[in-house]
Amino acid sequence: MNSYKNPLEERYSSEEMLYNFSPNNKFRNWRKLWIALAEIEKDLGLDISDEQIAQLKEHSETIDYEKAAVYEKKFRHDVMAHVHTYGDAAPLAKGIIHLGATSAFVGDNTDLIQMRDGLLLIRKQLVNVMKNLADFALQYKDLPTLGFTHYQPAQLTTVGKRATLWLQSLVLDFEELEFFIETLRFRGVKGTTGTAASFLELFDGDYTKVKHLDKELSKRFGFDKVFGVSGQTYDRKIDAKVVALLSNIAQSAHKFTNDLRLLQNLKEIEEPFEKNQIGSSAMAYKRNPMRSERIGALAKFVMSLSTSSAMVASTQWFERTLDDSANKRLTIPQAFLSIDAILMIWNNIMNGIVVYENRIQKHIMEELPFMATEYIIMEEVKAGGDRQEIHETIRVHSMEASKKVKEEGKENDLLERIMNDTSLKLDKSKLMEVLDPKNFIGFAPIQTQEFIENEVNPILQKYADLIGLKADLKV
Repeated sequence: MNSYKNPLEERYSSEEMLYNFSPNNKFRNWRKLWIALAEIEKDLGLDISDEQIAQLKEHSETIDYEKAAVYEKKFRHDVMAHVHTYGDAAPLAKGIIHLGATSAFVGDNTDLIQMRDGLLLIRKQLVNVMKNLADFALQYKDLPTLGFTHYQPAQLTTVGKRATLWLQSLVLDFEELEFFIETLRFRGVKGTTGTAASFLELFDGDYTKVKHLDKELSKRFGFDKVFGVSGQTYDRKIDAKVVALLSNIAQSAHKFTNDLRLLQNLKEIEEPFEKNQIGSSAMAYKRNPMRSERIGALAKFVMSLSTSSAMVASTQWFERTLDDSANKRLTIPQAFLSIDAILMIWNNIMNGIVVYENRIQKHIMEELPFMATEYIIMEEVKAGGDRQEIHETIRVHSMEASKKVKEEGKENDLLERIMNDTSLKLDKSKLMEVLDPKNFIGFAPIQTQEFIENEVNPILQKYADLIGLKADLKV
């Protein structure tokens, strides 16, 4: 308890994502890359024996981290520390480990593997959030609720239609996620400055062998696309793009939590609140939206990281500079871990979200009379009234009713005022029929249904095997 612990590890992120960016996964991938490099080089005619490769495989997962730390302190070079550590464990193969490669061979390729695998985990979380939101939208597609513009009461919408706005943002994020995964390139085998000069020597100038090595190794690690050119490293634009993608997801999540926190203040919709949960150490009645607030906090952090990656990408020098390394070690894993946590919490919210329909109805009826004034004016004109005179009559009643609400804290009595005004010819019984909230929601239910069917369901059907994720909070 005397040293700093990362809250993402202790409090928020999933075990799967934590493992993806763990030292064990990282350094095991380094050894897998060295094994694959040696195997393909052997196939291409280099003097590498089956016994050497067998010994590499035998020790692919037994990593002496204490010895690696001693070597790194001596060499001030993490890759060479692990080359020597691996060589000590597999002495027969010591001379052919990392043959022809540069540090970025293991470092950059592993980074790309972790990004790819991290995005697959994010995709799983995202699909489940979309499924939960889609179910919620369909369940409440017909339930009228006050719409807001500028956080002022506006025309009615439905609870389900509002949920499609959250979903729409995620559909855009999901399309970007899919495109990124499909087009992600592997660094492959490029050499010290990207010219593959060391492999020119190894393969006696045979460029076809170098190209085969590059493509075959990338294929073994699940990448169909390979960078055609590079410096020593893959283009750091990849880092900026992936963090920007994660930032976009964070923006969508934050928008959802802003809305939910406002709705919880109105007591219309609430996030889950467990039996023994405490909202405030002082105010025992409090039901604070801690889940939504946690998402908001993590989302702000992810959005801030996108600037960091953009600065790194824009300030690389020529074929290689090392002022990206420390930044990447912090930014990339933490952006992934944060989004992983955000989506877990979001799924947890949707699994226990509560809608208070009577409260929603109460708020509607407080505002609906004002929204019905245009209809009343039109009906009065149809009955032979003067439009300008009627407008003035309704305006005066509206101002008086508003005064009662705002200054005296009383109920909205606009309808009662209109009903009692003998100068108005409106059919009073017809007015009450018209004031059914469902007459003021436009095409919201149809729009909700069509959006889910046309844009969300194809995604959910494609990834049906990912649906059903458990979403418990760690704390």
